Amino acid sequence: MERDPERDRLTGRMARFARVGVGLGGAAATFGANALFAGGDAQARNAKALKEALGRLKGPMMKVAQMFATVPDLLPPEFAAELAELQTNAPAMTGAFVRRRMAAELGPAWASRFAAFDVNPSAAASLGQVHRATALDGRPLAVKLQYPDMQSAVESDLSQLRTVLALGRQMFGAIDTSEIVVEISDRIREELDYGREAKAMRLYADFFAGRDDIAVPRPDLDLSTGRLIAMDWLDGRGLMSWKGADQETRNRIARTLFEAWWTPLIQLGVIHGDPHLGNYSFTEDFTHDGGGRLNLLDFGCIRIFPPRFVGGVVKLFRAMTTGDREGEAEAYRAWGFKGLTDDLMDVLHIWAKFIYGPLLDDRVRTVADGVAPGEYGRREAFQVKQALDEKGPVTIPREFVFMDRAAIGLGAAFLHLAAEQNWRQLFEASLEGFSEEALAERQARALAAVGLG
Repeated sequence: MERDPERDRLTGRMARFARVGVGLGGAAATFGANALFAGGDAQARNAKALKEALGRLKGPMMKVAQMFATVPDLLPPEFAAELAELQTNAPAMTGAFVRRRMAAELGPAWASRFAAFDVNPSAAASLGQVHRATALDGRPLAVKLQYPDMQSAVESDLSQLRTVLALGRQMFGAIDTSEIVVEISDRIREELDYGREAKAMRLYADFFAGRDDIAVPRPDLDLSTGRLIAMDWLDGRGLMSWKGADQETRNRIARTLFEAWWTPLIQLGVIHGDPHLGNYSFTEDFTHDGGGRLNLLDFGCIRIFPPRFVGGVVKLFRAMTTGDREGEAEAYRAWGFKGLTDDLMDVLHIWAKFIYGPLLDDRVRTVADGVAPGEYGRREAFQVKQALDEKGPVTIPREFVFMDRAAIGLGAAFLHLAAEQNWRQLFEASLEGFSEEALAERQARALAAVGLG
């Protein structure tokens, strides 16, 4: 009897839903016991129970958990620390399975479209794995192949988010997470669309086409589908391997990273929303005096902002520079915060002062003196959460989520490097000629050129 693929997908989805539910059910029991018997370490025990429940799975749900762990203000430190340790790597597909997947995407003669293809992955992550290959014209390629049935797995895991939030309602306090859930769900669904990623890659490649010090892989559309993307292979060393470089080289790395992240936001209204350190590499010849280049990698999580949101970023910087409280309120409203009161403004100012602190200080400095990379933003986030528990509630606007998340990840990268810059001068240089009207025009042209909505 012939197997029904749709039935198999439904069965797999239901089984996954059950596994997640059983794990979270165990966490719920622990939460309940801790509520009864309390104790000073109840939060730590709750956090560990949730981590263990999610850690039994590989793939999308763990990616969701890690996203939550890197959204400032959302989780108490105990939960953030536990969830940040979750590993997103899924078991690699075997060679035989890779061949079947490639045939499903490019047809039975797929191998004839490459001069060489290594069925053993060079890297594996939560939604897919990367293979080295060679194009027929000799170009080295990176080929990202999505795991099978990922859309079904993602939808099952996202549907469990409500359960996670119900279990952890006590840890969110006065913060309404509804918009955060919508935002994270939308971004993960976008990461499944490799066609969209190819367009985002072309957007960044076009934007940095005039710079020799920043490289973006170009997708090979003839060898790509919605679940397979072939692109230029860019050789380089990961960011962490540069921690022992001389101070001037580390400073240049930080300056290049800053420009690669902030300039597209100010000029195009887009950010690279995944702060993973593995998404940046540098060629071996990268030096303090201008040699070498930064490679930007992985364009699955690209957030496009309306010009008014970027205008809010600039307005808040200018308002904090001059002490203009009404200007700050206008910026928060542009970001989507509602029901602003003096008390809520005071709370938001704690976080804004942290994020904008290096940009307001007109001197050469680190982004946060004396702070470890893993602790960057944790103290301030906890202060904000405590204050909101007293003066809230507040709904975090969805557009704020990945902006904040990525900024924290970028700051942590600078701390890993112990880089020193005049961050204010770098930021002001990115603002040259800025206006919301000019941004709207540039953004519309750039997105239309690559077919990205």
